[in-house]
Amino acid sequence: MSNATPGADEQFCSSCGEVIKKEAEICTECGVRQSTPSSSSSKDKTSAALLAIFLGWIGGHHFYLGNTGRGIIYLLFSWTAIPALIGIIEGIIYLTKSEDEFQRQYVN
Repeated sequence: MSNATPGADEQFCSSCGEVIKKEAEICTECGVRQSTPSSSSSKDKTSAALLAIFLGWIGGHHFYLGNTGRGIIYLLFSWTAIPALIGIIEGIIYLTKSEDEFQRQYVN
């Protein structure tokens, strides 16, 4: 997996994570056909970050991102301060990632 940051006309391969052209239908590194991103599968990183910061204590950001199991764990431990602290940290992490990196790591 490449540690390079994709340029304006590049993206990460959905399978191996190599940097490839956005127009590429097939990854030159692993040969996997790239799916066209649909608007229904992408999540807004700012929304996820705000949910993590303000509703992280009940796992709001995990429910938003489709991680229902992790959201339930946060909900079960919501009476402690642990999910709230982790939620704030996760919100800051979400905000520091690029949009492509966020989509690749947390959504796809």
